[in-house]
Amino acid sequence: MNSEIWMALAALVLAVLICAGAISAVRSRQRKRAGFIDDMEGHEFEYFCAELLKDSGFKEVEVTKGSGDYGIDILAEKEGVTYAIQCKCYADPVGVKAVQEAYAGRDYYDRMVGAVLTNQYFTAPAVDAAKKLKILLWDRGYLEDMMEER
Repeated sequence: MNSEIWMALAALVLAVLICAGAISAVRSRQRKRAGFIDDMEGHEFEYFCAELLKDSGFKEVEVTKGSGDYGIDILAEKEGVTYAIQCKCYADPVGVKAVQEAYAGRDYYDRMVGAVLTNQYFTAPAVDAAKKLKILLWDRGYLEDMMEER
């Protein structure tokens, strides 16, 4: 190969490395920026999520009262579909109990869809239960995507 081809390849590799570094830096900044949600207490997180849902096109978004809510924190509607949403602001992965609460609360509030929205991720048993019970799991990635769309 002649030197022109080597120089072109080197320039291409450098451009790819620069782009990869820029993408990594942006993702890192987004993760740090989203880190404030980890410091929220339960009700603060619920109201934050309600605002995110409104910004994402959900309507009739309502935070339920704190006690006796049957595990549901937010009721909402989008494009004719009604939702019962359980919010979990945890330091660790979310387990099966949250999925069970969303399942029970969906029926209690007579909603079409049950979901769990969290600042974390879900355990494998929670994912399995959600599939079986037809509960949506909205994890940290989903939450960060909603925050980016704001």
